[in-house]
Amino acid sequence: MTLILFSVAAIILIIIILFMIRTAFLDIVVEKDLFFEDFPETFGTISIFFISDIHRRTVTAKIIDEVRGKADIVIVGGDITEKGVPFERVERNIVKLREIGPLYFVWGNNDYEIDYHMLDAILLKHNVKILDNACFEFESDQGEKMELIGIDDIAMERDRLDLALSKTDHAAFRILVSHNPLVSEQIKGEHHISLILSGHTHGGQIRFFGFGPYELGGIKKVKDTILLTSNGYGTTTIPLRLGARPETHLLHLKKSSTNNS
Repeated sequence: MTLILFSVAAIILIIIILFMIRTAFLDIVVEKDLFFEDFPETFGTISIFFISDIHRRTVTAKIIDEVRGKADIVIVGGDITEKGVPFERVERNIVKLREIGPLYFVWGNNDYEIDYHMLDAILLKHNVKILDNACFEFESDQGEKMELIGIDDIAMERDRLDLALSKTDHAAFRILVSHNPLVSEQIKGEHHISLILSGHTHGGQIRFFGFGPYELGGIKKVKDTILLTSNGYGTTTIPLRLGARPETHLLHLKKSSTNNS
């Protein structure tokens, strides 16, 4: 009887592990419209493909094909790699993402596990704009402005939100990209940040009965700012997920109206 119970338990465990492996390599694009009262109407709709925490994964053709032609810009929210990942794989992922649109990048903690000078060189080689405590400005034909602000990694204590904001336009619509969602604790009303894009937590990666080491990813309101924390695309330490499926995001930013506010 003991041997039978042990065998049944072993089979169940194997099934669970196989399910967790399969879940870890799913290709999911979460598409969502986001409405803002202060979004510049002359921009119409701005579509952003956001992918974070790629780690050891290879970005699949399925993901690229699903969002090709649908995004104005692509943002990598940090951890594009980690220790032990070949630079050839990282470069292939960058080339694939560039097929979607202009590429922007913020540093994550795992990006510093490797020769980050080499990573920096690869990013620059492929014209990736690095948001390391910096800001990029977009202007519509009518002169309205949108700013994409990015900070370096908080866990590595390289973040300088003050520096990133130092050359911004007070009247612009502002999007802040930070690998770590803890940046929300630094945001003040005077910063006028409308949207934060982040990752890092993997949604806990492995959750039992709804509980995990981190909160499940999602969108929530923090003061006057919308905070998106992604479950991320890859995994770290072990290629397993449970209760926190991998995800990428296709976000359509629009001006709110009485029908959708």
